[in-house]
Amino acid sequence: MIPMVDLKNQYQMLKTEIDAAVLASLESSQFILGPNVTALEQEAAAYLGAPHAVTCASGTDALHLAILAAGIGPGDEVITSPFTFIATAEAVCYAGATPVFTDIDPKTFNLDPAMIEKAITPRTKAIIPVHLFGQPADMAAFTAICKKHDLLLIEDCAQSFGAEISGRMTGTLGLLGCFSFFPSKNLGCYGDGGMVTCATAELAEQVRVLRNHGSRVRYHHSVIGFNSRLDDIQAAILRVKLKRIDEFNAGRRRVAHLYSSLLADVATVPHEDGTGRHVYHQYTILTDRRDAVMAKLSEQQIASAVYYPIPLHKQDVFAQACAGVHLPVAEDVASRCMSLPVYPEMPDASVRMVAETVKEVLA
Repeated sequence: MIPMVDLKNQYQMLKTEIDAAVLASLESSQFILGPNVTALEQEAAAYLGAPHAVTCASGTDALHLAILAAGIGPGDEVITSPFTFIATAEAVCYAGATPVFTDIDPKTFNLDPAMIEKAITPRTKAIIPVHLFGQPADMAAFTAICKKHDLLLIEDCAQSFGAEISGRMTGTLGLLGCFSFFPSKNLGCYGDGGMVTCATAELAEQVRVLRNHGSRVRYHHSVIGFNSRLDDIQAAILRVKLKRIDEFNAGRRRVAHLYSSLLADVATVPHEDGTGRHVYHQYTILTDRRDAVMAKLSEQQIASAVYYPIPLHKQDVFAQACAGVHLPVAEDVASRCMSLPVYPEMPDASVRMVAETVKEVLA
């Protein structure tokens, strides 16, 4: 069996250090906003080159808290991608704002800057590009659009920890950056977890207050907040893994580049133009014979998945609001995309086995 990601193998490799970190956290008994949380925030900010980093309970919460901290609310519109996990749009809705979907770039699958300006209205408050599958979005273009129209720029970095473009890490190019530490992510904990990077101390303070019941001082509450705190044990685990994130991402890139060298003649493989560093949270190809390929992989006990089969503007929850919306690139990509196993420890032999199985169907 070749899984999509092998968390058990990675744990065995890190077991001694992770077990020691978890036991030390248990011994300290400082489980909520403990010392590992503070240390992780400092270490992650330093790694990313972010002025401030504030952890929270999940990647979805990171988006929600960032949107609220930015002052986005009822009556506002936020332009974002239709081709991503629903959390991006959910968080906009949580704040009482309205997600507006525009089409994606056919090469990168990220939000297409060329589609943005025609969607801007007097109600538009922000743009949230997603660095999908670990591929950095065109942040220079989005920055220029936001500056021209006086819009806020928030990054969805749930899949892109360690990715960079033009020498800067994702999460440091907008006003706020939103990360997920879901177990399968490039930097993942053993439960849910998230983090917001902030361009200013004021925004960081806002996120800290919102994540902790609207409180700066215990039992004093200045705003309605949330219970969204990363626990100390998860922070301890993430600190161990953070030290190896470049190694992990290099392993993913090794796997991806081998796949591309083997599959470029039979499928559309991920695009890299040399301007950024793709960190391959997923390795996603396009093929007109997706069902046949997935059936063959399953027959050989090789995992595969479709991220994402239904664009957000076609989801039931948004269907009424998006009636008549046609986003041809997102719809086409959703109908033909499929993701192959990719994880840092994946042996070359397994990569070749997956690729050969795919080629049996497509060649």
